[in-house]
Amino acid sequence: MIVRVAAAVLLTLVPTLALAQPRAVPATCTRDLFQNEAAMRQRQYKMQQVATADQATQCAAWRDHVTFMQKARSVFATCQTGRQREENVAQMDQSLADYRVLLANRCGGR
Repeated sequence: MIVRVAAAVLLTLVPTLALAQPRAVPATCTRDLFQNEAAMRQRQYKMQQVATADQATQCAAWRDHVTFMQKARSVFATCQTGRQREENVAQMDQSLADYRVLLANRCGGR
């Protein structure tokens, strides 16, 4: 179930990545957002692969996923503005919170 939720969150973020960038963002943002999108797709696949794995493998994957999402959140926070930024950062924050609860409940902590 968590994998499905994470996949849904990631897929809701992808369409907004292709929008034109405002002038107030770093010059690397077009590239960074493109790479973020590709990484999210890869991450979704990796999370699906561990859905039926043993607990230790899942916990390691979830911890790695939290690290990935923190970096992806940073790209959204840096490279987007306005409502798009607010929505994507909020979605990432919620997903991070969900994974932290999952880690605490199933993996003995963060």
